[in-house]
Amino acid sequence: MAGNTENGSGRLGSRWRRALWGTAALLLLAPGVAMQFTEEVAWGPADFALFGAMLFAACGTYELAARVTGNTAYRAAAGVALAAAFILVWLNLAVGIIGSEENPASLMYGGVLAVGLMGALLARFQPQGMARALAGTALAQAVAAVIALIAGWGNALILTGLFVALWLTSAQLFRKAAREQRPAGAAP
Repeated sequence: MAGNTENGSGRLGSRWRRALWGTAALLLLAPGVAMQFTEEVAWGPADFALFGAMLFAACGTYELAARVTGNTAYRAAAGVALAAAFILVWLNLAVGIIGSEENPASLMYGGVLAVGLMGALLARFQPQGMARALAGTALAQAVAAVIALIAGWGNALILTGLFVALWLTSAQLFRKAAREQRPAGAAP
């Protein structure tokens, strides 16, 4: 039974799966409910479709990662990285991190995500390589903020600090997953 719950096929795994997709559904419904009470939220069908596609991609990617490994640290690392990527894209599309959502300087954050994705592909999603990829993503996030600051595009240092912390937390969890994966007595 413990093996079943660890790999996601037991009762505990299905509970987590329902929680994941249920939370995504509630997030998708939230703007529709908010629109009933305020004019500040004015989403159209395209907004709901885009947000739904983002939620589906994030949840589907996490579910794939969770099915591939029973390693809890790997799953947590993937969850943190996917949450950070999701929030970064969502913020950038909704209000923009540098100025407004229409500011072309905000495209730098697409480069941050590209660093993470390319690193993950080069690492073949193995935990030690993923740790390096996420550390590189944290560095890219910091560099984007420094460029924005030097260019006078705005100050996103607090928000950048939050994202750097998320990327580094994910990297540390991937390092832990790599240590757990290594056979006893193996060199680090």
